[in-house]
Amino acid sequence: MNHFENIQAQLRSHPRKWLVTGCAGFIGSNLLETLLKLDQEVVGLDNFATGYQRNLDEVRGLVSAKQWAGFRFIKGDIRDIDACRNAVEGVDHVLHQAALGSVPRSLADPITSNEANVTGFLNMLVASKDAKVKSFVYAASSSTYGDHPGLPKVEDRIGKPLSPYAVTKYVNELYAQVFARSYDFKTIGLRYFNVFGKRQDPDGAYAAVIPKWISAMLDDRSITINGDGTTSRDFCYVENAVQANLLAAMAQEESRNEVYNVAVGDNTSLNQLFRYLKEILSANGFDFNKEPVYGDFRRGDVMHSQADIGKATRNLGYAPQFRIYAGLEAAMPWYIEHSKSRQDKSDELSQRNETSATMDM
Repeated sequence: MNHFENIQAQLRSHPRKWLVTGCAGFIGSNLLETLLKLDQEVVGLDNFATGYQRNLDEVRGLVSAKQWAGFRFIKGDIRDIDACRNAVEGVDHVLHQAALGSVPRSLADPITSNEANVTGFLNMLVASKDAKVKSFVYAASSSTYGDHPGLPKVEDRIGKPLSPYAVTKYVNELYAQVFARSYDFKTIGLRYFNVFGKRQDPDGAYAAVIPKWISAMLDDRSITINGDGTTSRDFCYVENAVQANLLAAMAQEESRNEVYNVAVGDNTSLNQLFRYLKEILSANGFDFNKEPVYGDFRRGDVMHSQADIGKATRNLGYAPQFRIYAGLEAAMPWYIEHSKSRQDKSDELSQRNETSATMDM
């Protein structure tokens, strides 16, 4: 039995009470699903700014009625300190995932990104400290590495931030350090590297590259690659991120007040990602024959990103179970099913519009 399996066994035998902020979002809903399947009591906080009721509905369909009864949802905003205080009441462990992600979003609207990611984060820190929770784990970001050229990325060597989003996530880390020194409230930050998987929204202006490309391929639309395709990322399947969160929440005292890379240590170019997706879609009965269209390099992005996960392995017992190809294979059926559902809803809407138009004539 590995360390993560031991942690899961501990949680099953002695259930805890958890708060997952952003529980209706991509990573948050995956955390919710895992915790409920481990028979934990979970409070969820979300304002549906980027999360969806459908994600909660999907989780409900994947757990037992008894497990779902252990979930209490609060519709609220982390920018509201009273909502944060209400959510943390009686909680053992906080998994703080709520944030406004996306570099382009932060460039278009830095004020709202700052309000959610900095003010909201500070509210959650204060509320959790005052409630004396046992652990506070938060979603940090690989964007904190900024313009530092070194590869692989090591936690104690960062550069200057390249976007408002990166600034907000770095400020989170600074606040966490100050709370450890000033209040002896120790936290763990998880620097996510391009997490992907089921329930990651393929729609919208700020969709991540993997769900966006899969959606386009399934609809037989052209793929646009920013730059020449040699830009590379350390893509991390969501189950790895879930593992890291639970390990961090249950970590020993000496492993707290730290930040850890959450990735797999791979370096996959956008051109290689494109080929992987074509192969896996083909294996699922969908052939995509269009060549990619190359566009301008995206503002605020770095050329290459790859993590050193040695610190998380040593201190937390983190051992990612999915490399990129296996993660894409595991996630693909969900993306295909989601695409069918979207198309069915689109067809239904079109039929309604046609009926309405006919009746108006």
